[in-house]
Amino acid sequence: MYDQSKLSELIRFARVDAGCTVIDVYPGDGDWTRLFSDVVGPEGRVYSFVPAEVAHFKNDPVGSMRTLAKEPGRENVEAVSADLVAMPKATQPADVLWLHLFYHDLHTALIQDKGATAANFNRAVYERLKPGGSYVIVDHAAAGSGTSDAQSLHRIDPASVREEVEAAGFVLDAVSTILANEDDPHSIKVFDPSIKGKTDRFAYRFVKP
Repeated sequence: MYDQSKLSELIRFARVDAGCTVIDVYPGDGDWTRLFSDVVGPEGRVYSFVPAEVAHFKNDPVGSMRTLAKEPGRENVEAVSADLVAMPKATQPADVLWLHLFYHDLHTALIQDKGATAANFNRAVYERLKPGGSYVIVDHAAAGSGTSDAQSLHRIDPASVREEVEAAGFVLDAVSTILANEDDPHSIKVFDPSIKGKTDRFAYRFVKP
């Protein structure tokens, strides 16, 4: 995770406030789900959404999120799992959809095997967000590469993300460079020890008109 100042800035950037409904897609260890749960409070709701495409992983992501939802004070969290494109059927209308270091995976064989293309998923997000809702994407950058490095390096060109998301009807509302790193060579896998945790990352906030 990031230091507290960056966490606070990213939550503000995502426009997560008390009473909001947030969908945290592919929540990993649940760190963001917990943060959002604290922010939205008892009047809010957080869907910790585990894509069915990754539910079979050995670390049992669905079970982990169900356990998280049972933690004291997490009554506002619901762990759900479904195919990515079926996300609108598994959740309620949301104010914010949060996608942290996962968008590039929409261009990998693992995710696409069940039909979850970037275009299909973006349309599903558009359907599920309330008018004025925020679609927030943070990912590893690889400027100028299009989507060609998504499978091999787990990186994606921010321009390609913008083009794909806007094609679904969203409007780019804000860009944050808080996670930028000019020393990242962009040519190595994000898990390489020399750059892991320090990759050049972009943050986009799109809005549903």
